[in-house]
Amino acid sequence: MLYLNTGYLAVAHATKIPGLIFVSGQVPVDSEGIVVPGGIQEHTAQCISNLGNVLEVAGSSWEKVVKVNIYLKNMDSFTSMNEIYEKLIPTPKPARTCIQAGKLPNDVDIEIEAIAAY
Repeated sequence: MLYLNTGYLAVAHATKIPGLIFVSGQVPVDSEGIVVPGGIQEHTAQCISNLGNVLEVAGSSWEKVVKVNIYLKNMDSFTSMNEIYEKLIPTPKPARTCIQAGKLPNDVDIEIEAIAAY
């Protein structure tokens, strides 16, 4: 088992076991851990980018993602989030769950996690 971490988090960015990578929830922050400006669409794009970076370091890619979980602060943001998701995630799209979470870390509006093959 391999744990991937940048060092500034108290959790691993991902856990890699034979055949699978479990990527921790990514929030809309830059490389310094600062929430990027913008609304749900910009934040969705940042989460997807962050996930892509972790997948690459772990030896995988979005094309190998088999499951995505999305946590929204407010389900009213679903349509706007989904526009960006549809645009940025390659086809065929992986299985997905999207729920409204009571409160997310640092009061962000979205968090996305994934499971991928490698």
